[in-house]
Amino acid sequence: MGETVKETKQKKSWFKGLKAEFKKIIWPDRNSLVKETTAVLVVSVLLGAIIFVVDFVARIGIEFLVR
Repeated sequence: MGETVKETKQKKSWFKGLKAEFKKIIWPDRNSLVKETTAVLVVSVLLGAIIFVVDFVARIGIEFLVR
C-alpha cells in the first residue's frame, strides 16, 4: 500500500520543478499592483453597470410587448 521509490522520486522532482518555476515569477511592485487592481475594479463596475442597463431595457421592452 505504500508508495514506490519511483513515485516518491516523481513527487520530489515535481516539487523541485514547482519551486524553480516560482523563483522565475517577477512580482509587481506596490505601485503597479495598486494601479492594476484599480483598473480591474473600474472595468468590473462599468461592465456591471452596462449589463444592468441592457437588462433593464430588455425587461421593459419585453413587458411592453407582452401587454
